[in-house]
Amino acid sequence: MSRCSYCVVGGGVSGLTAAYRLRAAVGDDATITVFDPADRLGGILRTELVGGQPMDLGAEAFVLRRPEMPALLAELGLAGRQRATTGARPLIYSGQQLHALPSGTVVGIPSSASSLAGLVDEATTARIEAEPGRPFSWRPGSDPALAELVADRFGEQTVARSVDPLLCGVYAGSAATIGLRAAAPSVAAALDHGAASLTDAVRQGLPPAGDGPVFGALDGGYQVLVDELVARSRAQRVRAAVVEIGRSGHCWELHDETGARWHADAVILAIPAPRLVPLLDEIAPRSAAAARRITSASSAVVALAVPLDTPFPPCSGVLVASGERLRAKAITLSSRKWGPRGDTQLLRLSFGRFGDDLAERASDEELLAWALDDLATVFGVTVDPIEYRVQRWIEAMPQYGPGHADLVAEVRAGLPSGVAVAGSYLDGIGVPACVSAAGRAVAGIVEAL
Repeated sequence: MSRCSYCVVGGGVSGLTAAYRLRAAVGDDATITVFDPADRLGGILRTELVGGQPMDLGAEAFVLRRPEMPALLAELGLAGRQRATTGARPLIYSGQQLHALPSGTVVGIPSSASSLAGLVDEATTARIEAEPGRPFSWRPGSDPALAELVADRFGEQTVARSVDPLLCGVYAGSAATIGLRAAAPSVAAALDHGAASLTDAVRQGLPPAGDGPVFGALDGGYQVLVDELVARSRAQRVRAAVVEIGRSGHCWELHDETGARWHADAVILAIPAPRLVPLLDEIAPRSAAAARRITSASSAVVALAVPLDTPFPPCSGVLVASGERLRAKAITLSSRKWGPRGDTQLLRLSFGRFGDDLAERASDEELLAWALDDLATVFGVTVDPIEYRVQRWIEAMPQYGPGHADLVAEVRAGLPSGVAVAGSYLDGIGVPACVSAAGRAVAGIVEAL
């Protein structure tokens, strides 16, 4: 196995983790090649200097309840670089007002009417209170869109004002585009096991209470992780996209966009679903057909450095309810969330939802103007940026629609031996899920060979 050649298509966190895991599994003599046409490796992990401070303009944080990232950082000797939040909580902007983020919810689905007190009207509160007494039927294994289930049991306001803000922040989608099993697996499991109502299922599915922080980040930004994965993998990089894959004897042959041909004993495809489809059409039509059904949203981030004395409230940011007259879907007050550093405050605003092309068509100047307008509307402050950056992520936010797990199973089941997949469209768009999927891909490849 030490003389084998491996190709990893895609240089995001999934591809780089796969290259690192491959190196650890197959040894120093194997050839590992990573293909990515971008100006830098890291994919949606992108750290830039803003106001003289490193700031992540893509993925910003990881969930600490999952073990993958703390374990990977420990392996790489980066555990000491892990940061935790200050404890400041986000607010929700709804009805042109700021509200506390509801507690006692699972992705905004309430466990009681008191969870949404002040956020929804009296009729919705009464509907939530009465839900356990209403007739309820559930087919184990079903996977409705969250909007369908939650609106039926708790009303439309619960969807628009509590569930949508959280889902839009994570997926750039909404309760209408995300399935229950992807967004709230603990609630789905409780229903499968006989929960008598949605209220009962949410109560069973609540995460355990704990005093520790929910999110972590890296001192110096995700670039620290990217650099270490690149160094540890010792992979050669080809700055070109792969446009075709086929068989050549017992090996795989890859053609890149420059016309060069490469041979490999095994291939890991760590690219978004839209780019995966044309590569699989010939060698894995079943997988390609499933991947074609996975849709994606585009997003844009406006990062700002502003004067240190800009009077923002003591919260970590703002999630925006559906139907509000704001352009941004979320505001992160980064210096409030992670703690102030340097002589400026950092913040970022996210734009773009599934179904619109705002992130693609708006100019940088328009995005900046909208960001400043939204900050004035939400906080009542005039912001004078010291510096700003705009970063776009085109078709980078996969939508985990109803039945998504079945599509993923189809993608994996249709792959030929020696080909594996990794990426955010598989088992979760967060960095820990990408790390896990990359490890699974490598384990399958090593076992196959």
